[in-house]
Amino acid sequence: MASALKNLSEYDEKNLASAEKMTFGIVVSDWNPKITHALYEGAYDTLIKHGAKSEKIHTLQVPGAFELPMGAKLSIKRDKPDVVICIGCVIKGETAHNEYINRSVSSALMQLSLMTDIPCIFGLLTPNDEQQAKDRAGGKHGNKGVEAAVTAIRMVALEEEISQQKGKIGY
Repeated sequence: MASALKNLSEYDEKNLASAEKMTFGIVVSDWNPKITHALYEGAYDTLIKHGAKSEKIHTLQVPGAFELPMGAKLSIKRDKPDVVICIGCVIKGETAHNEYINRSVSSALMQLSLMTDIPCIFGLLTPNDEQQAKDRAGGKHGNKGVEAAVTAIRMVALEEEISQQKGKIGY
């Protein structure tokens, strides 16, 4: 759904599990820092709001969005998180560089998630211009960092729920 149709910061808090026992990695790109740091704050504050302990939130900074998958891999290796939130922003420019970066990052994060069984959450903004980025980093469309944190909590809770289901075969 387009963020113009849904506020990225809105979610049903009643149906979100507690993050108290969860461990998180957050990998944030330094490129477009006004945007990415606002996204990081949204994610971090949401995790804390839902019970995450600050000592169980491990942050790595990487130079740009292209480095997010490697940062996620390093976080998984070093911090052993239940989930990694990857935050970045690639603003479309005069060339098609954004398409190559965005596609590479999304594909690499999906592969890493499947290979490690650790969800790597795609918190990468892919706006056409700086105003669209601002609108999604705490502006009129909310904060994609909040959405990424909610997704992270939900994925860890889902894995926990499924691991407790014993003896079931099929769907």
